[in-house]
Amino acid sequence: MVDFMMHFPKGFLWGTATAAHQVEGGNTNNQWYEWETTGPGHVFQNQQSGLACDWWGGRYREDFDRAVEMHNNAHRFSVEWSRIEPEPGQFDETALECYAQMVAALHERQLEPMITLHHFTNPLWIEKAGGWTNPETIQHFDRFVRRVVQALGNNVKFWCTINEPMVYATQSYLLGRFPPGRHDLGQTMRVVEHMLRAHALVYRGIKEIQPNAQVGFAKHQISLKPRFPAWVNTPARNYVRNFFNYAFVEALMSGVLRLPTRKIRVPDVRDTLDWIGLNYYYRFVVSFNLLMPRSLFLQQTRPRDGIQGPGDTGEIWPEGLFEHIEWLCKTTGKPLYITENGVPDPDDSLRPLHLIRSLRSVWQAINHNYPVKGYFVWTLLDNFEWAEGYDPRFKFGLYACDPASQERTKRRSADLYGEICAANALTADMIRRYVPDLADQLLPGIETQPEVNLPPR
Repeated sequence: MVDFMMHFPKGFLWGTATAAHQVEGGNTNNQWYEWETTGPGHVFQNQQSGLACDWWGGRYREDFDRAVEMHNNAHRFSVEWSRIEPEPGQFDETALECYAQMVAALHERQLEPMITLHHFTNPLWIEKAGGWTNPETIQHFDRFVRRVVQALGNNVKFWCTINEPMVYATQSYLLGRFPPGRHDLGQTMRVVEHMLRAHALVYRGIKEIQPNAQVGFAKHQISLKPRFPAWVNTPARNYVRNFFNYAFVEALMSGVLRLPTRKIRVPDVRDTLDWIGLNYYYRFVVSFNLLMPRSLFLQQTRPRDGIQGPGDTGEIWPEGLFEHIEWLCKTTGKPLYITENGVPDPDDSLRPLHLIRSLRSVWQAINHNYPVKGYFVWTLLDNFEWAEGYDPRFKFGLYACDPASQERTKRRSADLYGEICAANALTADMIRRYVPDLADQLLPGIETQPEVNLPPR
């Protein structure tokens, strides 16, 4: 068996990602807390985020130490709008100081901070005024972002404006799984448009305050294939792909937002991207289904083969990373960071293999000269997974975290990730030690992956 090392570029960022509501605890002034407490049925077993991982109580410091133990050099986290601006135009300086301390704690540990400014949560005063269906939210968000950048910008280089705008829009306003639980195509389209305009506005606001800032956003991509017979269901696949995967990014390049219902000219959003983030988890099968009008007669299910994720998630297919890196880099011409990638795996039986397969795909993309600059595992430790709450099937952490006892337990995959980060490489020895039964299958496949031919639109 040939020894080899998959080297990553010098200066490559290795880290993990978290989100405020999922780890801080005690967030009671946003729409997600209201959603958790006004069920039933909004969250798994009517659970509430509660203390989460107790970061607001200061336990982020020990968890940052765990990131250092894994030889990370970066961490992506979000700030909570409802803490910083609990009422319109009223800013909580104590909350801003707490986030400044988090940033300082990262720098003390030589961890580069990447701050997400919107990760699914809105202050209650925003939500009661219509949330992102209300165009006034764009200006409110800009005011909030400016205040955050003024407070933290001297110590933060990387800003992520919005996490997964298409997930937020569809889960909240089309599929009804996130608050406010709507099934309204028109409102979904308005949210997409308003988030697009908000991204562009705050991009320019950040640059005005901090000209050297690096500003992007995190785009969730899903791999899709048509259900058999393909000739019937390929149009369904293309419809989902063009809307969910392509529309937001293409609008930033062309100045035209192509929605299922109409085209909107948005010339002001062009040239508002320094880097693009990729969040990737699953592959789905798409088909037409006349019994599903609420989802536009489109059905998204799991392939029958492959490794299946829990619940109604899709197939765990790490090789899909390559096609999304390729498309995003070709479309935007910008540097790319894997801002989230992970697997729900409470017993850590899948995660080592998933990490190896994922990083092999990233390495192959780099060898095709796609400018991938960093990789952030979702996530550092188990946390509150939105509608899945603390469902034991949805444990994404390199560290386990018991929300009741707050006990942290290192998983074996944390050791693997630490070795990879320390070496800035994935080696044959690591593969043999962490997935010995599959080493023979994985090691012969290191040759450069042929370019993916994307299907015509």
